[in-house]
Amino acid sequence: MTQGTVARIMDKGYGFISVEGEEKDLFFHANELQNATFDDLKEGDAVEFEVVDGQKGPQAEQVSKV
Repeated sequence: MTQGTVARIMDKGYGFISVEGEEKDLFFHANELQNATFDDLKEGDAVEFEVVDGQKGPQAEQVSKV
């Protein structure tokens, strides 16, 4: 699993994760959270996840709070 930090949380049930050494942040959807609710997440929280190819490029799935 890859580790990163929650960079931004949007009100509509999705957000972005920053990964050290990567230019672009990864999209994630609230449905992909494993051990937390969307309301539990805050910007700066450490998370781990799987990177998959989504419709608009790489995105995070199976997101777990560390």
